[in-house]
Amino acid sequence: MYKYRSFWLIICLLGVGFSAHAKPTSVSSVRLFAHVDKTRVVFDVSKRPVYNMFTLANPHRLVIDIQNARLARKSQLSSDNHPLISRIRSAKKAKGKLRVVLDLKDAISSRSFTLSPNKSLGHRLVVDIVPKNPKFLAQQYKHNNKTVSAKKSLKNIKRDVVIAIDAGHGGKDTGAIGPKGTREKDVVFKIAKKLESMINRKPGMKAVLIRKGDYYVKLRDRMKLARKAKADLFVSIHADAFKDSQVKGASVFMVSRKGASSEAARWLANKENSVEKELVGGVGLRGRDKQVQTVIIDLAVTATNEASRKVGDKVLKQIKHAGHHLHQDKVQKAGFVVLKAPDIPSILVETAFISNPGEERKLGSEKYQYKIATSVYRGIYGYFKNNAPADTFLAHLQEQKLQSKHVIARGETLSEIAVRYGVSMKAIKHVNSLAGNMVKIGQVLTIPAGS
Repeated sequence: MYKYRSFWLIICLLGVGFSAHAKPTSVSSVRLFAHVDKTRVVFDVSKRPVYNMFTLANPHRLVIDIQNARLARKSQLSSDNHPLISRIRSAKKAKGKLRVVLDLKDAISSRSFTLSPNKSLGHRLVVDIVPKNPKFLAQQYKHNNKTVSAKKSLKNIKRDVVIAIDAGHGGKDTGAIGPKGTREKDVVFKIAKKLESMINRKPGMKAVLIRKGDYYVKLRDRMKLARKAKADLFVSIHADAFKDSQVKGASVFMVSRKGASSEAARWLANKENSVEKELVGGVGLRGRDKQVQTVIIDLAVTATNEASRKVGDKVLKQIKHAGHHLHQDKVQKAGFVVLKAPDIPSILVETAFISNPGEERKLGSEKYQYKIATSVYRGIYGYFKNNAPADTFLAHLQEQKLQSKHVIARGETLSEIAVRYGVSMKAIKHVNSLAGNMVKIGQVLTIPAGS
């Protein structure tokens, strides 16, 4: 439930002297990401820095000393009031040291690490600041009456993973109707809205509703809307029905291979889809002969189906883990039209049997709607957490997690570092092939993934 605010700070030129022995570390910018439970401060630097941090009280301050460093540019700080940091100051210290002081509005704890360059960013020093009063930032946001969308700051880095949520039926098409008159189109729309809210609260993810109200959307138009939104996943929400009112349970479907192949052939042959032929699976189709186009689409269908199966497995496991009865304990295959897009992984979730009196009651319950939406969300996030497209923020977060580094500063011990990152000394020693507990100033440690 993080709410981000991003402030890009290009800091003033101080004329810090160059060391006679080494080119100084240049700090080109500082980026602040304000959450409702912490603030992340990211220093963009020219090389891996050697640094030390400590806090002071009365008033509260965080001091960051970067050895042999200088600030690169001149600029003003943002005029927006940060909920935790009242001011950032900097000063030139002896021996080329750059001191950056964050004046704080409350007591904090902190952790830090360095990141190596990737395809889009250079070396970074990352400092996470957490108020010791867990409610402080939430109170500040409420007091300021400011809620800044996470997506605005995330788009400065990477794009969101887009999830197209299709609430089945709608308008003239009521879908199945339960024994007590509950309409499928109504309950699945409520579940879809809850799922939308959960996804949109997750930094790096964005939900797009295929239908935003009680109206009917043609089945193939639903695929087109998902493609227009550049969706990474299409999720269709339904409530099953059967002539036997005792049948119950949830199911997850993906398209059958036959259904996917037939739709791909139809899609390729349709001249009206010429614009869509520009790109499938990242490969352009325009200008290629029919045989090559067919091969490219067949490869795309194979990759799409595999992704559909994996995310379907994740969702089904979460539904089971939440205690819901399963009608089928494996992802099923069927020829549903809405699942046939050759370029978008797609699943259909049958949340329960509306024809079963007991499950009809559950479907009408806000509690059940929330629980099933939560299971679907967790399954989707569980998949994308480790399988996000490379250009997305979720992939960026995973890369950061895997690349976390820590540079030993004066006075630091291995046990202190283990506590700071929430991992065991044994894990740090294993990853870094350390025989003992001794560390040296300037030594770079890899922080184990999962910390």
